Amino acid sequence: MSKTTSVDFAKALADETRQKIMRLCCCEWLSVNDIVAKMNVAQPTVSHHLAILREAGLVSVREEGRQTFYTLNQDKVVDCCGQLMSAFAPEQKATRQFIKITDIKN
Repeated sequence: MSKTTSVDFAKALADETRQKIMRLCCCEWLSVNDIVAKMNVAQPTVSHHLAILREAGLVSVREEGRQTFYTLNQDKVVDCCGQLMSAFAPEQKATRQFIKITDIKN
Protein backbone atom coordinates (compact mmCIF):
# COMPACT_ATOMS: atom_id res chain seq x y z
CA MET A 1 0.00 0.00 0.00
CA SER A 2 1.67 3.20 -1.11
CA LYS A 3 -0.61 5.72 0.60
CA THR A 4 -1.83 4.81 4.04
CA THR A 5 -5.14 6.43 4.89
CA SER A 6 -6.09 7.51 8.38
CA VAL A 7 -8.54 4.58 8.45
CA ASP A 8 -5.78 2.08 7.55
CA PHE A 9 -3.59 3.63 10.23
CA ALA A 10 -6.33 3.46 12.86
CA LYS A 11 -7.08 -0.17 12.00
CA ALA A 12 -3.40 -1.09 12.27
CA LEU A 13 -3.19 0.64 15.66
CA ALA A 14 -6.43 -0.90 16.92
CA ASP A 15 -4.69 -3.99 18.25
CA GLU A 16 -2.61 -3.97 21.43
CA THR A 17 -0.21 -6.60 20.07
CA ARG A 18 0.55 -4.43 17.02
CA GLN A 19 1.13 -1.44 19.28
CA LYS A 20 3.63 -3.47 21.30
CA ILE A 21 5.41 -4.58 18.12
CA MET A 22 5.60 -0.96 16.97
CA ARG A 23 7.14 0.10 20.29
CA LEU A 24 9.69 -2.72 20.11
CA CYS A 25 10.66 -1.85 16.53
CA CYS A 26 10.67 1.87 17.15
CA CYS A 27 14.41 2.48 17.06
CA GLU A 28 16.03 -0.76 15.97
CA TRP A 29 15.83 -3.54 13.42
CA LEU A 30 14.41 -6.77 14.85
CA SER A 31 13.85 -10.19 13.34
CA VAL A 32 10.60 -12.07 13.84
CA ASN A 33 12.44 -14.31 16.31
CA ASP A 34 13.67 -11.25 18.25
CA ILE A 35 10.11 -9.96 18.50
CA VAL A 36 8.77 -13.39 19.52
CA ALA A 37 11.38 -13.63 22.29
CA LYS A 38 10.70 -10.13 23.62
CA MET A 39 6.91 -10.51 23.56
CA ASN A 40 6.56 -14.16 24.57
CA VAL A 41 3.97 -14.62 21.80
CA ALA A 42 3.80 -17.42 19.22
CA GLN A 43 5.67 -16.85 15.95
CA PRO A 44 2.56 -17.18 13.73
CA THR A 45 0.85 -14.48 15.82
CA VAL A 46 3.79 -12.10 15.42
CA SER A 47 3.98 -12.81 11.68
CA HIS A 48 0.26 -12.14 11.30
CA HIS A 49 0.52 -8.76 13.02
CA LEU A 50 3.70 -7.82 11.13
CA ALA A 51 1.89 -8.51 7.86
CA ILE A 52 -0.85 -6.05 8.82
CA LEU A 53 1.71 -3.42 9.84
CA ARG A 54 3.65 -4.04 6.65
CA GLU A 55 0.52 -3.67 4.49
CA ALA A 56 -0.23 -0.36 6.20
CA GLY A 57 3.34 0.77 5.54
CA LEU A 58 4.05 1.19 9.24
CA VAL A 59 7.12 -1.04 9.29
CA SER A 60 10.11 -1.08 6.99
CA VAL A 61 11.53 -4.44 5.95
CA ARG A 62 15.09 -5.58 5.33
CA GLU A 63 16.00 -9.05 4.06
CA GLU A 64 19.31 -10.61 5.09
CA GLY A 65 19.71 -14.11 3.76
CA ARG A 66 16.87 -16.16 5.19
CA GLN A 67 16.01 -13.65 7.90
CA THR A 68 13.69 -10.68 7.66
CA PHE A 69 14.18 -7.67 9.88
CA TYR A 70 11.61 -5.01 10.74
CA THR A 71 11.76 -1.47 12.06
CA LEU A 72 9.08 1.13 12.62
CA ASN A 73 8.58 3.46 9.66
CA GLN A 74 8.58 6.62 11.75
CA ASP A 75 8.03 8.88 8.73
CA LYS A 76 4.81 7.01 7.94
CA VAL A 77 3.66 7.27 11.56
CA VAL A 78 4.23 11.03 11.49
CA ASP A 79 2.38 11.33 8.17
CA CYS A 80 -0.59 9.34 9.46
CA CYS A 81 -0.75 11.29 12.72
CA GLY A 82 -0.79 14.47 10.66
CA GLN A 83 -3.68 13.13 8.58
CA LEU A 84 -5.65 12.41 11.76
CA MET A 85 -4.86 15.81 13.24
CA SER A 86 -5.89 17.57 10.03
CA ALA A 87 -9.11 15.58 9.78
CA PHE A 88 -10.26 15.81 13.39
CA ALA A 89 -8.57 18.87 14.90
CA PRO A 90 -7.88 21.25 12.01
CA GLU A 91 -8.46 24.39 14.08
CA GLN A 92 -6.04 23.45 16.84
CA LYS A 93 -2.84 25.45 17.13
CA ALA A 94 -0.85 22.24 17.56
CA THR A 95 -2.22 20.92 14.25
CA ARG A 96 -1.26 24.08 12.38
CA GLN A 97 2.23 23.99 13.92
CA PHE A 98 2.61 20.30 13.09
CA ILE A 99 1.61 20.87 9.46
CA LYS A 100 3.96 23.83 9.18
CA ILE A 101 6.89 21.82 10.55
CA THR A 102 6.25 18.76 8.38
CA ASP A 103 5.78 20.94 5.28
CA ILE A 104 9.19 22.49 5.90
CA LYS A 105 10.81 19.04 6.15
CA ASN A 106 9.19 17.87 2.92
